[in-house]
Amino acid sequence: MNIILLERVPNLGQLGDVVRVKDGYARNFLLPRGKALRATKGNLEQFGTQRAAIEERNQKAKTAAGSVAEQLDGQVIVIIRQAGEMGQLYGSVATRDIAEQLAAQGHTINRNQIVLNAPIKTLGLHKVPVHLHAEIDVSVTVNVARSPEEAERQARGESATIREEINLDDLGLEVGAALNEAGGSLGD
Repeated sequence: MNIILLERVPNLGQLGDVVRVKDGYARNFLLPRGKALRATKGNLEQFGTQRAAIEERNQKAKTAAGSVAEQLDGQVIVIIRQAGEMGQLYGSVATRDIAEQLAAQGHTINRNQIVLNAPIKTLGLHKVPVHLHAEIDVSVTVNVARSPEEAERQARGESATIREEINLDDLGLEVGAALNEAGGSLGD
């Protein structure tokens, strides 16, 4: 199907380009989201007369996204979750959780603007891209921790999954002392 792009679409074209795409992609994604129009004779004429207004609207959206990007770029959000000893979360952190945390900090971001290929399932610092506009992407850091204190340690660069190290020599003395108290040896 031939379509007219109403905004820049990555790997497809710029505003005003007439491109051919698969029917399903046009019907299920581009047309319902207002990213394109069918390339009919009437739509081509209508686009020609409204092109300046569409470009102006797109520029305003880009400017607004740019101001949000300045506030959001490099932002660190902390999400507290329960996790196992080795840092594996009992649940996961999804786009909804990140969007809620950003909203709590005063940013208006939809969860569909957060680009997360797979849910976060481990403790630590995770860079997450946020797609604000067709031409503007920023990155936020999601600090997933078991407690606020652990989040602070992770922010300083310490690992949350380091377990307490036991000196084997001390352990040997403790085991030997316990055997002596028991009054025997293993060979009896």
